[in-house]
Amino acid sequence: MKLKLLLVGKTVESYLKKGISDYQERLKHYVSFELVEIPELKQASALTRNQIKLREGELILKQLRDSDDVILLDEHGARFTSVAWAKHLEQKMSHSSRDIVFVIGGSYGFSQAVYDRSDSMLSLSDMTFSHQLVRLLFVEQLYRAFTIIKGEPYHHE
Repeated sequence: MKLKLLLVGKTVESYLKKGISDYQERLKHYVSFELVEIPELKQASALTRNQIKLREGELILKQLRDSDDVILLDEHGARFTSVAWAKHLEQKMSHSSRDIVFVIGGSYGFSQAVYDRSDSMLSLSDMTFSHQLVRLLFVEQLYRAFTIIKGEPYHHE
């Protein structure tokens, strides 16, 4: 089983890139993890929000296989504590051989086609974060989940 994080657009800020890279390296000790960036749309300023979501959605869907378990990071998704998230992830990984693809969309969210293709949704908080910052927050929470699963001392209750 592999885990993939699919991102719309590049990570811009160097401090975010550094943090994401650090957690990517740490995750290698637990799971096969891949981060894939979908290039931003060219001339997006000439498009409506809906057109942007539709085009980004097409690019997201091209990256997915029929067998993938697709989890969207979305404000309307399920909310977990870190410990509950670790248990949920562990159960998901132990009861399925499907690769898991987490998707962080663009600034305007997902097209309906992407929602229709998804298997579930996950929310990191009731608060709103930039799509750039969510990348770092999510890979840290993914790493934290694996340390909880393994009983390692990273997470403190």
